[in-house]
Amino acid sequence: MGRAPRRANRIGRDCIIGVVVGVHVALNRPTMTASLPIEAAAPAIRYAYKASLVGAAHQFELTDDGLSFRLAGRSAVWPYAEISAIRLSYRPVSMQSRRFRADIHDANGARIAILSTTWQTAALMAPQDKDYRSFIVQLHERMAKAGSGATLSGGLGANTYAAVLILLALLGTAMAGLLVRAIATGEFAGASFIVGFTALFGWQVGGFVRRNRPLAYSFDHLPQALLP
Repeated sequence: MGRAPRRANRIGRDCIIGVVVGVHVALNRPTMTASLPIEAAAPAIRYAYKASLVGAAHQFELTDDGLSFRLAGRSAVWPYAEISAIRLSYRPVSMQSRRFRADIHDANGARIAILSTTWQTAALMAPQDKDYRSFIVQLHERMAKAGSGATLSGGLGANTYAAVLILLALLGTAMAGLLVRAIATGEFAGASFIVGFTALFGWQVGGFVRRNRPLAYSFDHLPQALLP
């Protein structure tokens, strides 16, 4: 009769020791946490430039809701599907020969302009080629995903382009007449000046005319001549 209680006590003591050892092992075991994939938020696509030395910068951002902008004391968000037209063009100025422009219209007829350069000092207009190109390309991609039916065009308007060609033709005719007269009268210095001026003018204006030829393009084929 005395062996049964001792055996029961030994079994109970062994069970307690086993439970304590199990708890100790469980507490000291390295915790394994399941690594759940976390979707990174899409980086905001922003662009800004200063149209002049006075005033704040014009700010633009591509959001999920549309094209957001803040400029000249007003701000708004244009849904991508409600942008009615985009015109890309090449607009060099005396301070910066590599200057591009995007004119964007919404369905209500409002217009905003985005330039590829920004004023930094009174004597420096800095290009922002990479940021401008990336923003314009991303804008077209988001409009395409939204099913936009916007009119996409490049260069000058047809009437403006025709007027430029007529003006250049008249100017070329006048310069040719002056050159012939200078040679006929023996004014070779004047003739050399006319030739040099014509060559310089043609080099500067030729790029403008060539890049700004009126054209229509699609979302998947942007005109490379009108992007930096």
